[in-house]
Amino acid sequence: MKYIIVLGDGMADEPIESLNGKTPLEHAITPAMDRLSKKSEIGMVHTIPDGMKPGSDTANLSVLGYDPAKYYSGRSPLEALSIGVPMLDTDIAIRCNIVTISEDDVAFEEKTIIDHSSGEISTEDCDVLLKAVRSELESETYKFYTGTSYRHCLIWDKGEVVGLTPPHDVLGQQIGKYLPQDAMLRDMMKKSYDILVNHPINIERKKKGLNPANCCWFWGAGTKPMLSSFEEKTGKKGIMISAVDLLKGIAVGAGMGAPQVEGANGGLNTNYEGKTQAALKALLEDGYDFAYIHLEAPDEMGHQGSVERKVKAIEYLDARVIAPLCKGLDDKGTQYRMLVLPDHPTPIRVRTHTSDSVPYMLYDSTNELDKTWNYNEKEGRISGNLIEEGHKLIDHLFEV
Repeated sequence: MKYIIVLGDGMADEPIESLNGKTPLEHAITPAMDRLSKKSEIGMVHTIPDGMKPGSDTANLSVLGYDPAKYYSGRSPLEALSIGVPMLDTDIAIRCNIVTISEDDVAFEEKTIIDHSSGEISTEDCDVLLKAVRSELESETYKFYTGTSYRHCLIWDKGEVVGLTPPHDVLGQQIGKYLPQDAMLRDMMKKSYDILVNHPINIERKKKGLNPANCCWFWGAGTKPMLSSFEEKTGKKGIMISAVDLLKGIAVGAGMGAPQVEGANGGLNTNYEGKTQAALKALLEDGYDFAYIHLEAPDEMGHQGSVERKVKAIEYLDARVIAPLCKGLDDKGTQYRMLVLPDHPTPIRVRTHTSDSVPYMLYDSTNELDKTWNYNEKEGRISGNLIEEGHKLIDHLFEV
């Protein structure tokens, strides 16, 4: 028996008027999931422990079976693991997004955050921009490290975990009241704008009608993580397939495989086929028992507030991941159990994460269920199946 989780980050949503009161998951054309749902258990799962902030960090830990209340030490430290940052026990890791803020002639504090991802800028361009920042702001106390796309890391030697606001929580708002209370972090953010606003890469991006990557935004501070081995905990040899440093960092911390898939970028036009083939190779050829396939695009489209693109991301997940994945396993006669779910909702209405429960679908290729339901938020609630503690869902996947 092989085991799979296909996770559409932020895929859950609320009914949307322009979709005739349906959610993107209800509205999307998903023949593969529709077929599987008739032979699956569906329900709802609460992935965010009460009192914790909804995020891909806490939620994905939960889905992987790690109780965030026990294991979570901050988002950025997990990403630091992924990019090979040599963290000391006294270090504080901080996520450094390079974002787009307005360039109108007002005080820095009165500027508005426009885009948390700078138009999904490439890693190559962002690395050049971060080098410009590093050359002027780096010191013995503060070190910058390049991550993926707009997502990077700042290590604060002998720092402290300070309250910092995620940029996707303040889209379209003036930034003043959301800037760090720590004077040095706030000053570095302000100086980063002066360094980047007229950088040649940003001048060229604006000529092309692209959002400039013109400011560092710090958030997600935390201490060095201490995750237990996934294989020792579950008895399953696992692999993580994701373009996102956070997920790859969780994999490193848990001792899971984390291959680099060429063309996987965390955006709408990621290499879906490459991820699917990586999962099939791991399960059918390389001796892995469990594959976690993470798709970031639904979350990104939710942050962008794009109904059309979020629907498209879900349709791509169905047609370019789930359908060929099942075919590849079925053609080999391989028995498998597969969970499909989001980690958290990212509703179009708010353009950020919420703590609401999310729908799950559990398919077993050896079961002969005969249901009438489809997989979505509405029917998940109607099913009456509810898993209150998200970190226990994976035990349900591994039941035989």
